Amino acid sequence: QLVESGGGSVQAGGSLRLSCVPSGPTLSKYCMGWFRQLPGKEREGVASLDKDGTPRYADAVKGRFTISRDNTTNTLYLQMDSLMPEDTAMYHCAGDHDCVTIATMSSTYPFNYWGQGTQVTVSS
Repeated sequence: QLVESGGGSVQAGGSLRLSCVPSGPTLSKYCMGWFRQLPGKEREGVASLDKDGTPRYADAVKGRFTISRDNTTNTLYLQMDSLMPEDTAMYHCAGDHDCVTIATMSSTYPFNYWGQGTQVTVSS
């Protein structure tokens, strides 16, 4: 129900912009977030966006990543700048009415909406 795109392979210091498009839900009615996960590891919250547009960021990406939403195109974005090798992961977007779990970037909560992910690989 959520489709991510925009991943790829870049060198450290580069930028990527991820997109998340829903097939159904209107993003502005949900709290949304971006998460990343490595194989065999617990997912990690990256950024979240409240319904009123308030953004929150994990310490690891603060100042480098920007989450935004375009209500006209119903698209969620994650602008990633100054990428580092440790940013390498599969990136997923998520949405839910439970804004606390989104805002706290829960690593285990089964969000109502979850995408298949887009791979980001950063080489040194």
